[in-house]
Amino acid sequence: MNYSGEARLFGIATGIGTVLLSVFYVAVLAVGLAALPAPDAPIADPWFTAMEILILLLMPFMTGFMVAVHGFAPPARRVFSLMALVFMAMVAMLTSIVHFAILTLARLPDFAGWELVFAFRWPSVVYALDILAWDVFFAVSMFCAAPVFPGGGLRRAIRLALLASGILSLAGLAGVAVGDMQLRNIGIIGYVGVFPVAVALTVVLFARMRREE
Repeated sequence: MNYSGEARLFGIATGIGTVLLSVFYVAVLAVGLAALPAPDAPIADPWFTAMEILILLLMPFMTGFMVAVHGFAPPARRVFSLMALVFMAMVAMLTSIVHFAILTLARLPDFAGWELVFAFRWPSVVYALDILAWDVFFAVSMFCAAPVFPGGGLRRAIRLALLASGILSLAGLAGVAVGDMQLRNIGIIGYVGVFPVAVALTVVLFARMRREE
């Protein structure tokens, strides 16, 4: 396959960055949840702010990783990888707007009474937009990325992990359907838990290709 060493290195670097930042995010999330005074209370600072910053840092790595996947795709399957890249870019743009607005505007006194817009809980505008990004656009990206890895062995494992990530993310919409945001945790498992596994497996694949040159 005609896939340059520079492109593989870019895919490895952005993949490792995605995995590491995802691990940091999960660690901060776990600490924030452990510090809750009640199960239904929102995560407080400094953990909430740290999570917002990690999401913003994560977006360029995830988008760059999908660029590398598009470059890796066989010509006959690049229609799928391009769709995956486009929808990942939509995830990055939409969720970056949401979390940057929360970090900046939502903290200003002028917006103190705008809970229905900036409060990161259901129902609010920013929460609905974040659900659209992660439970819809991200899921579509995963479904489109999966066919880029045909075959067995490691490629089959990557394909199944991507499909599982997409299915779980899409299942998070059940929380909106029934008005119970606890069900959205299903989607969080998809993009915070399973997706980094798919990325890590892809990094292994790219590294093996380097050794086989």
